[in-house]
Amino acid sequence: MLVVTMAVAVATMGTGLRAQTRDEKPPTVLFICPHGAAKSVLASAYFERLAKARGLNVRVESAGTDPDSTVSPAVAAHLKGLGYPVPVSNPRKVNAKDLESADVVISIGCDLSGLAEPRGRLVRWDDVPSPSEDFEGADEGVRRRVTELIDELVRSAPKK
Repeated sequence: MLVVTMAVAVATMGTGLRAQTRDEKPPTVLFICPHGAAKSVLASAYFERLAKARGLNVRVESAGTDPDSTVSPAVAAHLKGLGYPVPVSNPRKVNAKDLESADVVISIGCDLSGLAEPRGRLVRWDDVPSPSEDFEGADEGVRRRVTELIDELVRSAPKK
């Protein structure tokens, strides 16, 4: 679990996130991919850094619907090579509590049937290729989508 702790609150319009006060728990963005070992790991690493750089107070988590036992070595090496920490050491299975507590759930190529309905906004990034088949395409797709999401959050954040 990663927590970005900046003083500025995240707000809303269509994102599923809402304005918050300093005393409230930061909103949570949950990234889910099939194995919890590649796409959700990339997304959470990129999202955490960009959110922090843009002054957003957001909690970031990642999980898998059928998790692998370890993070993809290619993903870990890629992130480390770019100066990012690897946000999780062992992928974990998404559970009902995750889906209940997340303000935004980003499903990256997942079959969510059989899982609880998310409480917050569900966003599907089903067009991101598998890193094992197209690493560069997967990385570019995740980065682009994360940047778009952060831009949306910044535009909707309350002005100081």
